[in-house]
Amino acid sequence: MPQQQPEQQAPPVQRLRVRYAKRGRLRFTSHRDFSRAFERAVFRARIPMAYSSGFNPHPRISYAGAAPTGSASEAEYLELALAEVVDPAEVHAVLDEALPPGLDVLEVVASPGGSLSDLLEGSRWRIELGVDHDTLADSVTRFLAADEVLVERMTKKGMREFDARRAVVSLVVAPADGAEQGRASLDVVLRHGTPAVRPDDVLRGLEAVVGLAPGPAPLMTRLAQGPLLDSGEVGDPLAHRA
Repeated sequence: MPQQQPEQQAPPVQRLRVRYAKRGRLRFTSHRDFSRAFERAVFRARIPMAYSSGFNPHPRISYAGAAPTGSASEAEYLELALAEVVDPAEVHAVLDEALPPGLDVLEVVASPGGSLSDLLEGSRWRIELGVDHDTLADSVTRFLAADEVLVERMTKKGMREFDARRAVVSLVVAPADGAEQGRASLDVVLRHGTPAVRPDDVLRGLEAVVGLAPGPAPLMTRLAQGPLLDSGEVGDPLAHRA
């Protein structure tokens, strides 16, 4: 009896790029849990997805540059491959309605082609700390003056040591005006690399260099993610045109 061959799916006719946010308690959603929730949302919204070929077809969703679990974000990205041409504004509306509050769709645009992941060269973060402004400013000055700041973190390949300083494009203390007493914020732009340096690695670096204790429950929020501009700012990947 001849072996059954897997069904071959038709190629996508349209690709959409999506920017979404993780807010509030939903920042503790792991990437795996989010991907499951998003696939259920796509099904409920009846979006005409393209599917992978094989014996277990899956909707063709490409995730790029997911933030660490526990971090809030205003700049998470993914790409949808569709079996029909649709209006991005309609997909925006139905997807946002199908996702729980705190997982919020912010923008949907047609893909111009090329790799979305290749456009995500850096991230801008805000890190809110239980440290006073003057102490934090002195720590930042000393961190930036260092040629190298080695930190360790457990990765999928085991414990890795890497240079947190090298990934930092800019690091400044946010204005203290109006801040809660005894608290201040860092604004940091990180260059993406392998292994990726995360905002908590920067905090470990500050602790290694100057013994800075970040205080209870630092709140880390990704504000932007995209191409690194000559100015040192992070550009908008959805504004890119092939």
